[in-house]
Amino acid sequence: MLYWNIDGHWLIYPLAVITFIIFFYGYYRRYRLWKMGQPEKRWPGLWQGIKDVLIYGFGHKRILKEGYPGLMHAMIFWGFALLFFATLIVAIQADFGLQIFRGPLYLFIKVTANLFGLLALLGILMALWRRYVIRPQRLDNTKDDAIILALILLILITGFIVQGLRMAIEPDPWATYAFMGYIMAPWLASLFSEATLLSLHKIIWWIHPILAFTLIAYFPYSKLSHILLAPANQALRHHGPPGVPEPIDFEDESIETYGKSKLREFSWKTLFNTDACVKCGRCQDHCPAYLSGKHLNPKQVIQDLRVHMEEVGKAYENYRKKHPTTAVGGGAGLQETVAAAQGSTGQENLPGEEELGLPELIGQVISENDIWDCTTCRSCEEQCPIFVEHVDKTVAMRRNLVLMESCFPPEAQLAFRNMENNGNPWGIGWSTRADYLQSLDVPTLAENPEAEILYYPGCSGAFDGRNQKVSAAIVKLLREAQVNFAILGNEEKCCGDSARRLGNEYLFHSLATENIKVLNGYGVKKILTQCPHCFNCLKHEYPQFGGDFEVLHHTEYLNDLLSSGRLQLNHGIGGADGRRITYHDSCYLGRYNTIYQAPRQLLQEVGLNLLEMAHTKEKSFCCGAGGGRMWLEEHQGERINVMRADEAIAPGVDRVGTACPFCLTMISDGVAAREAGEQVKVLDIAEILAEKIS
Repeated sequence: MLYWNIDGHWLIYPLAVITFIIFFYGYYRRYRLWKMGQPEKRWPGLWQGIKDVLIYGFGHKRILKEGYPGLMHAMIFWGFALLFFATLIVAIQADFGLQIFRGPLYLFIKVTANLFGLLALLGILMALWRRYVIRPQRLDNTKDDAIILALILLILITGFIVQGLRMAIEPDPWATYAFMGYIMAPWLASLFSEATLLSLHKIIWWIHPILAFTLIAYFPYSKLSHILLAPANQALRHHGPPGVPEPIDFEDESIETYGKSKLREFSWKTLFNTDACVKCGRCQDHCPAYLSGKHLNPKQVIQDLRVHMEEVGKAYENYRKKHPTTAVGGGAGLQETVAAAQGSTGQENLPGEEELGLPELIGQVISENDIWDCTTCRSCEEQCPIFVEHVDKTVAMRRNLVLMESCFPPEAQLAFRNMENNGNPWGIGWSTRADYLQSLDVPTLAENPEAEILYYPGCSGAFDGRNQKVSAAIVKLLREAQVNFAILGNEEKCCGDSARRLGNEYLFHSLATENIKVLNGYGVKKILTQCPHCFNCLKHEYPQFGGDFEVLHHTEYLNDLLSSGRLQLNHGIGGADGRRITYHDSCYLGRYNTIYQAPRQLLQEVGLNLLEMAHTKEKSFCCGAGGGRMWLEEHQGERINVMRADEAIAPGVDRVGTACPFCLTMISDGVAAREAGEQVKVLDIAEILAEKIS
């Protein structure tokens, strides 16, 4: 009998009803806050959503990337998952009369409930040790955390004690399968009389479900809400190329503001992210801006947005109560009230956020330093186990500062002006763009319209003295492989990546549309780039404006040429064989486009001894130049490029391989700052391969 020794067990049902009323009301309150945001289509499809939940939720694919916390979380998660299954089976038989809790299933549940319950208990003890003894800096020890851990610990302990008390009173022929109770039963029987055991069993039996109901009711009001929101966020994660901003239609006269400067201008999914965040701090631990001593802390930005969302929601709710006639229909909910404030219902008599005395999102909630410190490397997002999105918010706020407020770092003004006047950030005359490559007898597309591929050197490859050597190496390799290629020459302009990442969407739009017009005019189908920023921009962002091209990065293309036999290396020359090298993964080549193997295969083909840095591949540490920060100064903390140079030098290498002109410049400067330039050479992979050409 499942309710052995328990009188009035029917009280479980009203307790459950009360619990779930509190539970669903809590989530409904959060839902009303999310609805303040703008519409956004995010559903990827049923199967894709289920697949993501299975892989990232149940499978813990990202969580397990960190050993101790990953294992700890998996033990707690799977422990409670199996205990929930066991409780469900017992409830089905007890409350619906289905005789399923018997035979092999009975024994299976006994074993797994004890085994996984023990794992969950060990997981909680690991969590307590980590949070209150190890105390990693990224964790905030709040009252909420203590309550959650205490409740879970007590639920597990009382569950085992109830099992042990029952076995101490009633013989169980299958007791050994419930090994936790089996171990405890003799000890309990030796301590208490049968009457005391019966009383204790009743008391602790009731304590156990009351604790469980308390935990469930507490879900939406605590960090526990992630148990439901995290899988939902994983299911609704962004698919396709990351970091592609929504274009702005500058011809649409109905658009009054550009970018985001108010909470309700963000999408509902952005607001949902703030609640889904579990404050694990992995983003913080992998953010180059934070680690180098800048003001930016990606975890804190998300949490500040969450607090601001609650403030905004409360302010509009209070306003609705005080002015019910201004709300839609006289009794509108929070989302309708805010929609009216946005003008989407024709109601324009509701105040904006600033009129309600709310703090300004940019400047007071999120500091301008936080907005400009970001290198858009996306390391925060790559490490986040539940796919909270950080960078898009930053770019949206930069757009508002640049396009609406003309407020941006002074160095950006020069870069903007140079790109606008001369089509490159250096401000070198546009009419000299083709000079270097034409000095190598590279034809323009106008001169060679039959070229199989367009070589797009980008601004660095055309104007920067150091990166012109990379251009020369690429030209040498292409000729060795007998590739029919050409350049745009002076018709090429900056791809606009830096302008877009710095928030100047208007300038980006101008550069992109001009480039696309030229490319489409020549009927270009295939483009080769040496810059990951050009590569990412042309490949993923130009299609927004009618520029659909096959775009290849030079490491991909050269690897294909080697694999196909079109490019042959002479291993007897070059003097590079056996030397030790480390490779720096560019953020826009790696995390943005998952190109990790091609560069390494090229280095191995040359015969170099490849040693990896401490942070590599998806965990690579940014060089500091992304997000337009190539053109900005670092005014706070350590220089990011010097920190990365330290990691590059650490394995004791002779060379550092790069595949990005920005990275080449930044790491070279970092190595020079450490006075290691004589011992460690920083080279693009194309230069290393070109050494092997006779």
